[in-house]
Formats: sequence, C-alpha cells, structure tokens
Amino acid sequence: MSDTTSLDQPFTPEHFARQDEADDGEFYLPERMVQHLDEAGRAALTGFYRENLPAGGRILDLMSSWVSHLPDDVDFTTVAGLGMNRAELDANPRLTESHLQNLNTESRLPFADGVFDACVIALSVQYLTRPLEVFAEIARVLAPGGLCVVSFSNRCFPTKAVAIWQALGDSDHAGLVGAYFRHAGGFDEPVGHDLSPSGVSGDPLFAVIAMRSGDA
Repeated sequence: MSDTTSLDQPFTPEHFARQDEADDGEFYLPERMVQHLDEAGRAALTGFYRENLPAGGRILDLMSSWVSHLPDDVDFTTVAGLGMNRAELDANPRLTESHLQNLNTESRLPFADGVFDACVIALSVQYLTRPLEVFAEIARVLAPGGLCVVSFSNRCFPTKAVAIWQALGDSDHAGLVGAYFRHAGGFDEPVGHDLSPSGVSGDPLFAVIAMRSGDA
C-alpha cells in the first residue's frame, strides 16, 4: 500500500484486499452484543445524530447491528437496518424493519429510489470491499437533499478491514471516506467532522457527511 495520493486516483483491487478473505458470513455468524466505541464516543455520536438527522424522517441504518446510536428522544418514521447478523438485528429496539445482506457480495440495496431521508454507517465503513458501488446505491435510495453520515473511530477487526484503511492513519481516513463519496457520485461535497470528546481520554471519533445531490 502506498500513500494518500491514491485517494485522488482510481482505486484498484489491491486497495480492498484483506488479510482474511474467507467467507464474511462465517465471520459474522457469531453474535457480538458488544460496544465498538467507548461511552463518551457513543454519547458524542448520538448527539451528532440528534443535531443532524431529521426528526420524523426515514432512516437507513446500513451495516447495522444491535445498537443504532440514535437519540432516544427523537422519533423517526422508519429505521431500516441492514446487517450481517440476524440475532443482532433482532435485538436492536430502534429498527422498524431489518434485512440480512452482505454488501461485499451484493451491493444492490433492497429499496426503491429516494425512499430515505438519511443514511448512517456507524463504525463499519472500513470493511467495505466495494465502497463505490455501495455509496452509489446510498445515493440512489436517498431523497434529493438526504444526508449520509459515516462515522468511524480507530477500532476495527483488523483481518477484515481493507488494505487502504489499514495503510492510512486517523487523519487520512476522513479523506478516504470523502473520496468514496466523490468517486461514487450523486452527492454534494462531503464535509469532515472531528467528534472526539474534548478533555476526555478515550476513543477518537470522526464523521464525514454528504448530502444527496438535488439533481434528478
């Protein structure tokens, strides 16, 4: 893996190689009812959602699990979860519907065009081996002006994180996610946010957000 100049160049298959190329379904079969972010980080992410997600909106929780980090005091019309583990999805109290799907083998989302007001990907984007296809699908299912929020920290399952993610540090991951938005198309210019709780020693937290282009 080389340097960050690759962010402005076409991606190659080696960018998305992983140490463990075995079946993702087998890896994610055991349920993991654990937190992937510390308490301060979780509070920061929930606060960011409260400020940015539309109350009463239709939310797509992509790469979902047993917790969505959505604020308890905000109601949403729909929270559709798509993830890899049935037990985790069934344990998530915020989901109004759930779908099992491995985005690394099937990137087409099982939803009609423009049916969501926002999409969130929390702490999982590093596992996508076909991110441009997935981000293009996110653009398809978002209504014009809809928001996509991609959050990440420095934790991961290292054998399943793609090579380009592993090669970059915290400061460059936002640039990589921004490149996913730009190369996929259909979004306005992405904006990065450092959500790391100030004065607290713990997990760093970052988010990159982009709005669905208003073009038809």
